[in-house]
Amino acid sequence: MGIALGISAVPNFRDVGGYKTVDGLTVARGLVYRSGVFNPMCTEAIAQLASVGLKNVYDLRTASERKLKPDQMPHVAHRAHLNVLADSKTAAAVNLEALLVEPKKANAALGDGRIEAQFIEGYREFIALPSARESYRVLFTSLSDSRKLPAVFHCTGGKDRTGWASAALLTLLGVIRETVMEDFLRNNEYAFPQFKGVIDHFAASGGDRNIPLVTFGVKAEYLEASFDEMEKRYGEIEAYFSEGLDIDSATQNRLRHLFLEAK
Repeated sequence: MGIALGISAVPNFRDVGGYKTVDGLTVARGLVYRSGVFNPMCTEAIAQLASVGLKNVYDLRTASERKLKPDQMPHVAHRAHLNVLADSKTAAAVNLEALLVEPKKANAALGDGRIEAQFIEGYREFIALPSARESYRVLFTSLSDSRKLPAVFHCTGGKDRTGWASAALLTLLGVIRETVMEDFLRNNEYAFPQFKGVIDHFAASGGDRNIPLVTFGVKAEYLEASFDEMEKRYGEIEAYFSEGLDIDSATQNRLRHLFLEAK
């Protein structure tokens, strides 16, 4: 379930499928993947990725993130740039890594729970921002077309914008909230070993260890904030898709038909 494909350059590249639904069906594997940024990628990693046979890549990052770390990937049929945070006034969460080179400055700006508050606000923006609604509308509508699969959606860390995309899709497909949360929190299994050196160096230089742990990891309250915002605005997941994302019931049913199998 949520199997990682073992590409060391992108340890959080994993299959969204494999989870059971409340109806006893299984989310199909090999159709859609989630990931962090594909940079840096060595020749071996690119070859491993090529074996997946991706047809579409949905990049949820800002333009500045894409410019700083452009994807290094094999040829795919189509790439879509879906800037979830285009309408955010701060987009602070995507710039946090830059502060990690200045521990004292980071402590002053992000200590005492401020970094957690930024992430919680960011997760609410995934529901509230017009740019987020449009980006997720394009993503999920595209994923309902079997001709565009297999595909991958990703951001920089593969945990926040990507985390909500995966959580929303799995919830629509009928995976229970507890399992969706477990999938979300699995990010930490891949992120903390990958960034252990950065975290240790930051702490050894006088930085609050919690800051990089929060920057590279996830907490349950973040995803809970997205679900809370969704429920306040729309109620159920189907209404979020239909009213928030303008994805009609026919398209929602195509997603279910495509991604669910008896197993």
